Amino acid sequence: MGNHLYREVIAYLKEHGCYFVRQAKGSHEIWFSPVNKRKFPVAYTIVKPEMANAICKQAGLPKHF
Repeated sequence: MGNHLYREVIAYLKEHGCYFVRQAKGSHEIWFSPVNKRKFPVAYTIVKPEMANAICKQAGLPKHF
């Protein structure tokens, strides 16, 4: 379940121009959003839609999940 949601989040981020910056500690990656010009963490282990929407919010994108 978590991997499926992770793939959906990544696809949504890429649609809006966000891109992978580097691998972080553990199950996290650092991504950059051109919308708000900020870096934000994305975990491989996204299980809940609330977490997916929190990532979207950090990227400056509207809720999608």
